[in-house]
Amino acid sequence: MAIDRGTTDINRTIVDFIDSGRPFAVALVLEAEGSTPRKAAVKAVIDETGKIHGTIGGGAVEAEAQRRAVEACRCGRAEIFEMVLHGADRSAGEPICGGMMRILIDPTAAKGRAAYAELAEAVRQRKRGVMLTTVRTGKTVEVTAQWLSVESIPSNTNFPGGSKIESCMDRETPELFVEAAGWAGPCRGRPALESQAGRLRHIAEASLTLRVLVEPVIPRPLLVIAGGGHIGQALALQASLVGFDITVVDDRAEFTDPALFPEGTRTACGDIPKKVADLATGGDTYVVVVTRGHELDAEALEACIHAPIAYVGMIGSKRKVSLIRKNLIETGIATEEEFDRVFTPIGLDIGAVTVPEIAASIVAEMIAVRRMGITHKPANAAGQS
Repeated sequence: MAIDRGTTDINRTIVDFIDSGRPFAVALVLEAEGSTPRKAAVKAVIDETGKIHGTIGGGAVEAEAQRRAVEACRCGRAEIFEMVLHGADRSAGEPICGGMMRILIDPTAAKGRAAYAELAEAVRQRKRGVMLTTVRTGKTVEVTAQWLSVESIPSNTNFPGGSKIESCMDRETPELFVEAAGWAGPCRGRPALESQAGRLRHIAEASLTLRVLVEPVIPRPLLVIAGGGHIGQALALQASLVGFDITVVDDRAEFTDPALFPEGTRTACGDIPKKVADLATGGDTYVVVVTRGHELDAEALEACIHAPIAYVGMIGSKRKVSLIRKNLIETGIATEEEFDRVFTPIGLDIGAVTVPEIAASIVAEMIAVRRMGITHKPANAAGQS
């Protein structure tokens, strides 16, 4: 899954709690079926007082996790519980989403410090990889955590196997794999409750069961918007909704005011071409050039046209594009092949006229590049003036 800011923060929070020596438990959603407030691989930290850092969905699910985490901090034992969200009437105070969540409460996360630290650092550096949380249940619940960079995933890895891990990476979707290993003797846990509406179902297994949560860690693609004007602002809003991390650069302070952009957007005020060159370094980076003038657009484009990035697009009429192309090629700044990589005129041809429509066409084009592997603009494409 693409990493959001909450996930990034929570992994760092786990490391900070471990280093502080304070008792805490990690609440980890192992599995979620049907309609649920949060999905698999979502984490929160709950301290010994029940205070929660992050969220696994709020409401009754989170309240039960907090209650169990306090007890887990006291006794030092991990456990798994289920919450069935099939309440019949909201007046009964029961969750009515209609799904089921299986949640691990782990007060032993300190032994996985290395894995959490590697994960946090990989996210900071925008590196891909996978977090494996292995849960062995029987008379007790034992948890181990392992971080694997994308380059170090072995094909002959243990259950669930390298091919299934790579499949999760390809789909960018976490998945819980379960392998029942046999009988472990009398069950010492509390009896399981029937799946009544909005009731808890405690996992007290007599059989030895191996669960492995495969959590693909895929950095959100980075969108660098050169120009914080009306199109840049609309683009930031729409791109944030489809999973981009966003940095807006402009040389005017009033157009890098964070209040103009969605929460979490980074802004940088200064020399636009220089800042674009500094940011356009990764294969998952997208650059959109929408500055206030043709000359500045050309300079910003020149700053990233050679970079090995996923996408570079520049707004402009066909005449503007033709003139900039001619200048860059005749001066030897770019080859014809390099300019042909530029998506300009920018955006899919959907007849966009208004600023929000233009932003939507640009976001749609970036999605096509990301999901369909499109690498250049069709020769007959139309654009905005």
